[in-house]
Amino acid sequence: MLDLLRLGERPVNELARSFDMTQPSLSQHLRVLRDAGLVAHQRRGRELWYRVQPQKLKPVGDWLAQYEQFWRHKLRALGTVLEGEK
Repeated sequence: MLDLLRLGERPVNELARSFDMTQPSLSQHLRVLRDAGLVAHQRRGRELWYRVQPQKLKPVGDWLAQYEQFWRHKLRALGTVLEGEK
């Protein structure tokens, strides 16, 4: 859902068509994302439009960057070992 919203704002009905889930399940999922601050919504006429809140994902990206460096180092060491076995 975040990947879809990353492409731009979407009305809830469009989101519902994009996923194989019931409307109540979709609403619950969106509520969790809203409560976490990852998405925001705005009423436009009779529709709710959702958008991603990318600044809220920065701490997640920062946390993952630590592991990216760890795995990059491990894979480089594995490559060195495998090259030595040739």
